[in-house]
Amino acid sequence: MKYNMLGNTGLLVSELCLGTMTFGGKGYWTAIGQLDQKPVDDLMKKAVESGINFIDTANVYSEGLSEEMTGQSIKNLGLKREELILATKVRGTMGEAPNQTGLSRGHIFKEVDSSLKRLKTDYIDLYQIHGFDPFTPIEETLQALDDIVKAGKVRYIGCSNLAAWQIMKALAYSDKHHLSKFISLQAYYTIAGRDLEREIIPLLKDQKLGLMVWSPLAGGILSGKYSKDGKGPEGARRVDFDFPPINKDRAFSVLDVLHDMAKEKNVSVAQLSLAWLLHQSAVSSVIIGAKKMEQLEDNLKATEVQFSEKELQQLDEVSQLPPEYPGWMLERQGRDRRQQQEDFKVKKP
Repeated sequence: MKYNMLGNTGLLVSELCLGTMTFGGKGYWTAIGQLDQKPVDDLMKKAVESGINFIDTANVYSEGLSEEMTGQSIKNLGLKREELILATKVRGTMGEAPNQTGLSRGHIFKEVDSSLKRLKTDYIDLYQIHGFDPFTPIEETLQALDDIVKAGKVRYIGCSNLAAWQIMKALAYSDKHHLSKFISLQAYYTIAGRDLEREIIPLLKDQKLGLMVWSPLAGGILSGKYSKDGKGPEGARRVDFDFPPINKDRAFSVLDVLHDMAKEKNVSVAQLSLAWLLHQSAVSSVIIGAKKMEQLEDNLKATEVQFSEKELQQLDEVSQLPPEYPGWMLERQGRDRRQQQEDFKVKKP
């Protein structure tokens, strides 16, 4: 297991992060997973023994039950809290009252305390906003997040599922007012869905934010277990929960290459899909979740997969995004300066 700095911080996180969306299975989340405490403890034990120090959850997962089970597992296994990086999120609806959702000051203050209680801890390493709240000014949200950092309840803050302009606006406001800044983004990114590369990954690199990847197997499609007609094994997630949306034609073109490559390397298609992400420079950590121990064990082996330059080029070509404005214009207009850089051996600052 390798460890990466999370954004522009001194915080080291494992390149694989254990996701807890399969813990509990309550309400809406039953389609994702319905694990009870014993298998949760088994997965947590295996993950930590394999070098994972990064655990990601959210208050909305199974209506708080995922956080409860995560905290209970840490206690049951006797894990050292200071050796773990616990990440959770706030934004989703946690009750029927009007103010039990969103990113208002009141909701953040209430939910951080609730998450601390469920996780059985006195601090959260990374507290992330789970998405955009169209009602609450981002200024209010950022001030509230800064206050809970100053109160010692949270050590770092991050964001998830935001557009590039929203991230940049938040960073600029925090910088101007000397507030705690987002250190990371949690986002969907796969070899079958590289949309993040258009605007967001250049922003992350420029602003030195870390990237945590959710659903790295595209909701199971990149496990290689689905046929082109959408059929999968019994109990497979996408059979009942077809998410996240993907371009399936492009995904199965990628899978054709991955299946051949997997046979050559004697590894699984899932391992190759995860390993491709681990080879992307913007990625800090890839979140893996599992319903069964064999899924986790298979995913863990992705850290051992290596690609040749030729293989990476082959995967890049089959999974490339179609040209989109202004990307194709930026590439065209930048050719002369890139040529100068090559001709004169100019070093970038």
